[in-house]
Amino acid sequence: MTASPETGAAAGPRTGGPRRPRPLRGGAPLPLLVPALIGLAFLVLPLVALLVRAPWTSMPELLTSTEVWQALRLSLICATAATAVSMVIGVPLAWLLARVEFPGRGLVRALVTLPLVLPPVVGGVALLMALGRNGVVGRWLDSWFGLTLPFTTTGVVLAEAFVAMPFLVISVEGTLRAADPRYEEAATTLGASRFTAFRRVTLPLIAPGIAAGAVLAWARALGEFGATITFAGNFPGRTQTMPLAVYLALQSDPEAAVALSLVLLAVSIAVLAGLRDRWMTAS
Repeated sequence: MTASPETGAAAGPRTGGPRRPRPLRGGAPLPLLVPALIGLAFLVLPLVALLVRAPWTSMPELLTSTEVWQALRLSLICATAATAVSMVIGVPLAWLLARVEFPGRGLVRALVTLPLVLPPVVGGVALLMALGRNGVVGRWLDSWFGLTLPFTTTGVVLAEAFVAMPFLVISVEGTLRAADPRYEEAATTLGASRFTAFRRVTLPLIAPGIAAGAVLAWARALGEFGATITFAGNFPGRTQTMPLAVYLALQSDPEAAVALSLVLLAVSIAVLAGLRDRWMTAS
């Protein structure tokens, strides 16, 4: 232990890890504390109201009804399929952005992340213009293969993957940039191909980033509304996912809407709990 030259207090040895910020002594100043508490209440109060107004006595009956079960089942299947699609094409895209220098890489990255800020309804309209029966690509799919994507379960998966994949790409690209590329280079110098080095060396290193990105993509796909209803419609048992069922039930059966909302809330809490150790600092 050595004394600090400014304060004379004992200072411990420096370590390579990040420093944890020290809490302020004496409490927060009132001009900051009041709006902070108002902001907390603004975010928490609607969730508390949802719990208070929940029909707990009829919850089992509501969640086991045919319509609700169809929406739950379809949402889980489509969100999982959309996450799988995002992983198959999103991980290579993240690797391309992180490890390959090419002209216009910044523009490509901006286009990849555009669905994060694009209104979901606009994304649904764009999907219709591209993959609809009269779309840029959809007309050829229809005439050559008889494949129609809008207003089908496959359309739900595509709409959810469109809005969810950027979360996966951002997470994996960040993990790739943090990973040391020399391990992969060492594997290639020992005779492994670039793909083998990626599969045997890089993938295990970035597995936590892929897992975190997949969880975020799955949660985003599960809660998708605008692009789904625009591109796939709202047909019970075929394209009606949980968010669409909540919207429809709110007009005729508010208790069912609250029950479905609680399911989505529980999923969101589970996602945050799963990512807590990665993104949040312990107190």
